[in-house]
Amino acid sequence: MRKVIIAVGVIGTRPTKEMNPAVPYTPIEIAEAAVDCCRAGAASVHLHVRDPKTGSPEVKSPGLRMELFREVMDRIRQKCEMIINLSTGGAGLTGPDIDEQRFQAVTLRPDIGSLHVNPEWIELGATRMREYGVKPELETFTVEDVKRAVEFQQKGILDKNATFQFNLGTPKGVGATPENLLLMRKELSEGAIWSTMVMDRVQQIPLIAMGMVLGGQVRVGFEDNMYLKEGVLAKSNAQLVEGAVNLVRQLGYDVATPGEARDILGLKR
Repeated sequence: MRKVIIAVGVIGTRPTKEMNPAVPYTPIEIAEAAVDCCRAGAASVHLHVRDPKTGSPEVKSPGLRMELFREVMDRIRQKCEMIINLSTGGAGLTGPDIDEQRFQAVTLRPDIGSLHVNPEWIELGATRMREYGVKPELETFTVEDVKRAVEFQQKGILDKNATFQFNLGTPKGVGATPENLLLMRKELSEGAIWSTMVMDRVQQIPLIAMGMVLGGQVRVGFEDNMYLKEGVLAKSNAQLVEGAVNLVRQLGYDVATPGEARDILGLKR
C-alpha cells in the first residue's frame, strides 16, 4: 500500500488571529501546533516565525529570526520526530546582504529548506543547503517555475533528489484548477517526489485528492486554508491534518509516519 506524506504549514505570513483565534504566533504556540499535527498524522512541518509581541510576519532582526527558529525547532524535537522544513522567505529582511540573510536559517540544519525558483538567488540557496546537508523543497507557482527548476537540475545547480511543491491558487501563481496541476506534473521526470498545496478553500480538497491519485504527497494547514469547508473555520491545524488523514485512507492509501517519510525523501533518521 502506498504511503502518503502529509505535511502541514502551521502559520505562513498571511493568517492572523483576527482571521482565526487559533493562529499561532509565539514559538511555544507554533511548536505546540506542530506537535499536535504530528500526533494527528502529519510527518512534516513547514515553519515560518512571527514577531512574538506583535504577530507580524516581518521579523526584521536577523538575530531574533534565528533565535525564534531555533526555539521552535528545539521544542518540536523534544517532543516528536517529525521532519522540519524551514522557510527561507524574505519577509521583513532588509540590507545589502538580504540573500545571505534569507538562507541563514539553513545553518540551523533543518531537514528541509524551502527554495523559491528565482534565478537571482537559487544558486546561492542550493549551495548553502548542500553545505549544511539540507534538502531543498522547490517552491513552484507556475508551469514555468517547474520547467526552470528541472533545467537547474539538468545543469547540476540543483540536486536531482530535490522535492517539488506545487503551489496552486496563490496570488503569485496559477489558479487552483485540475488543468494547472496536470500541466505542472507533466514537466517532472518519472520518479520525482512532489506535493500539492492549494490556497483555495473550495478547491483544496478536490485538488489534493487529485494530487494523491497522480502519485503526489499532500500539504494542509493554516498557511494555505483555515477552513474545514466553506464558512466553517478549523479549530486547529491538527483538525485539518485529521481531515487529510481521512482523505488519504478513503482513497485507499496509508499515512506515512515521520520515519517512513524520511525513507521516502532520502533523509537521515
